[in-house]
Order: sequence, then C-alpha cells, then structure tokens
Amino acid sequence: MAGTLYLVPTPIGNLGDISRRCAETLEAVDIIAAEDTRVTLKLLNHLGLKKPLVSYYRHNTDEAGEKLLERLLAGENVALVTDAGTPAVSDPGEALVALCAQNGVTVTALPGPCALVTALSVSGLPTARFTFEGFLPMNKKNRRAQLEGLKSEARTMIFYEAPHKLKATLGDLVEIFGPARRISLCRELTKLHEEIVRTTLAGAAEEYRAKEPRGEFVLVVEGATPQEVAEATLDDGLRRVKALTAEGLSKKDAVRQAAKELGLSKNELYAAALE
Repeated sequence: MAGTLYLVPTPIGNLGDISRRCAETLEAVDIIAAEDTRVTLKLLNHLGLKKPLVSYYRHNTDEAGEKLLERLLAGENVALVTDAGTPAVSDPGEALVALCAQNGVTVTALPGPCALVTALSVSGLPTARFTFEGFLPMNKKNRRAQLEGLKSEARTMIFYEAPHKLKATLGDLVEIFGPARRISLCRELTKLHEEIVRTTLAGAAEEYRAKEPRGEFVLVVEGATPQEVAEATLDDGLRRVKALTAEGLSKKDAVRQAAKELGLSKNELYAAALE
C-alpha cells in the first residue's frame, strides 16, 4: 500500500507558529523533503526532533520527485516543507503534488502559516475577492507585460517580492496602475521587525526612493475601480493575451481568459490576436 505525502506548513518567521498537528506529523513521517535542509534543521532542532532530510527544490524537482514517488509507492510517508509558509503555493512542491496525483498517491494538506493570507488580512484592502500573482518575472519586459494584463483587474492583487527587485516593481506599478492606487507593503511578517505600510503606489515608491529595502515583502494592491475596468481597450486585451501565452496558455485559452478579465468581446479579441 502506498504511503501519504503530507504538505506541512512551516512558520513564516516566528517559530512559535508551528501547530501541534504539524509537529506531530513531522515526527511521525519516515522522511522530510525540504526546500533547504539547513533551514528545516533549525525548525526540527526547535521541536527537538531528528528525522531524515532530503533536498527538494526548484532545480531538482524532476530527479528528486521521482525518487520521492518511489519511496511513497513503496509505502513510506513523506512530509513536504518549504523554507517558510505553505508548500506547493508559488513553490516547487506544486510539481510533486501533481506527480502524486497522477500516480494515485494520497496527498494530505495541513492548514497553517501562509504569507499571502496573513498579508491580505492586515492590508486594510477588500478581502472578499482577490487574486494571488506570486513572484513577478525578473525580466523587465515580461514583468511589465504581466502588469499591463492586470491593469483592469478589479480584485485585490497579492504579489511576493524580493528586496532587490522592490524599487523596480514599484516603479512599474506606478506607471501602469497609476499613482493613486492603494497598496499595503507587508515586510518581514511575524518576525521581530515586522512592518506594515499602508499608502498609495506613489507613496510607496517615494518611501523607498532613498532607502534600501530589507527583508521579504508581500505587496497587496488595490484592484481597479469600475471606471478603470470599463476603459479596457483591445490593446489591453492583446497585451494580456501575450502575457498569458508567455505563461504557457494556448492562444485560444489566453483569449478566453483575457476577454473575461477585461470585459472584452472574445471574438473581436481573437480576431485581433490572429492578425
């Protein structure tokens, strides 16, 4: 009988946020697959646990994933952890979950720390409907194309951002979304130097114009107003189609999604995309 893959959330900063169930699961499994074994070892030491660790990260998902699948099919139970937060969300664990699903291996997700939900809850922005965009592309052209496609997004948007990219991203957000959009910059969540800055995009850009960003950021950005959504053009749609196809969608699916997001005619957008 095959084993079970457990998705175990780990603290995003404060080690006290590990739940009893998560700790008990880490103790019970046969092996722990970790994004960085050194980071996970600190958590295990905090919990007083000693368990076998294997590396599972972005650059070894194929090889490590197949080996983990073999162990699961042989009956071993595996816990998957990321450095901080919930595995498989904007994380290479997504590939392992898909592999298990394809091979009939049970996957059990435990609730726990998640930076995007934590940031959204304290943002002061609408929380009923939101879209999680994860990390924006590092390439400036691709990053701007993705943001152009989100210009008319009415839902609250959540992004992860590294400190060395923050200034460039804020500059692009101001230029594409406009200076008046509200943003909540959530830095070092649950850690000693946690900081929540609620301001506008222009205010955020000014805030970090003269100082160097430190720590990991979650950016919670206000969605477009009904007036902004209504102003979406065919050119906006084509830019969104381009961004979606760059993410791997077929042209047909990209047109369908872009038209739905921007309130455009699917047939007109498809015809324009074929030109």
